Amino acid sequence: MTSGSPTSGARAAASARAPASATTGLPLLEDLPDVRGRRVLVRVDFNVPLEDDPDVPGVRRVADDFRIRTALPTLRLLLERGAEVTACSHLGRPKGAPDARFDMAPVRARLDELAPGVTLLENLRFSPGETANDPAFVDELVSGQDAYVNEAFGASHRAHASIVGPPARLPSAAGRELAREVEVLGGLVASPARPFVAVVGGAKIGDKLGVLEALAKRVDVLCVGGAMAFTFLLATGHHVGDSLVDLEQVESCAKLLASGVEIVLPVDVVALESGERSGPRVVGQDVPDGWQGLDIGPRTAAAFAGVVTEAATILWNGPLGVTEDERFAAGTCSVAQAVAASGGFSVVGGGDSVSALRHLGLADRVGFLSTGGGASLELLEKGDLPGLAALRDASNAPRP
Repeated sequence: MTSGSPTSGARAAASARAPASATTGLPLLEDLPDVRGRRVLVRVDFNVPLEDDPDVPGVRRVADDFRIRTALPTLRLLLERGAEVTACSHLGRPKGAPDARFDMAPVRARLDELAPGVTLLENLRFSPGETANDPAFVDELVSGQDAYVNEAFGASHRAHASIVGPPARLPSAAGRELAREVEVLGGLVASPARPFVAVVGGAKIGDKLGVLEALAKRVDVLCVGGAMAFTFLLATGHHVGDSLVDLEQVESCAKLLASGVEIVLPVDVVALESGERSGPRVVGQDVPDGWQGLDIGPRTAAAFAGVVTEAATILWNGPLGVTEDERFAAGTCSVAQAVAASGGFSVVGGGDSVSALRHLGLADRVGFLSTGGGASLELLEKGDLPGLAALRDASNAPRP
């Protein structure tokens, strides 16, 4: 659930749970000057999936509006307080120039239905100044604006113009969802109920090795699935066939396995032969040549579920198989069901993990759905994000 509205009264509770580097001095909406009759720029994360509208040929529509809905409490509150609200977001990965595939029109249409009165700018990444954090582009964004709100937790690990630029020029604040993200994720670092279990999946071990090392110092059990598990299996001497591995990270995985933390790796996987000469089959920890592991197997799924069932705190980030192909989605679905059934406090982040829960109708049985994948992991790893640091430096931020 993503409900929760931190106020100035909630600041002390948030600070008590999270590292001081993440929450001390973070300005909330209550720290803004009166916004009545003022123009407020809100950085949102509306990087949502799109699909073809079956009823209107040639028109695209929002396929999943979860990220839009999480921003609604902040947007509606500002409107209720009399502000003129302008939202801005990126969508997809255009290369610094307009691209019709990433036009904000479908998102704008959905936003108009959910929060009438909010103006949505065109895709921020149509300008090269966004990712380059160009001061001239920041000036363009804040021109005519009186205040700024960051409600884009999922993009706050990027030092982009719309994230770190406005707080240096305008009174600024964290949106409701962003503040809640910091509170909850900070609590996982500071004082999780134990046993604390993390289930981490995804493809690229290089992107997550730092957070795995950080989590290993905090969790009681670390379950590793997804394609990244094969680099760990290779480090333990197993044969991985044609499975995706990162040879540069094998030694680092071996060191992590020898660190003393309990790490649960797949004991079986669902593999597919190159060229699909036959259907998927379940193999053990050793994948035959010419085969690629694409999901955790049933015994592994049961083992992960067993660990989750015993946990008091659960963090799940990343799919455990190639979930876009239903043949390799069973492992992720099994863990989703175990997380939902657990009596512990659960935090789920990463688009594919959240999508699995929503697809199964289990999203409302999870303690907290994070809007950030990489941002969540970086906050857990480093204790801070560029977007949070920028907010704490704003002129109206509370000082110790």
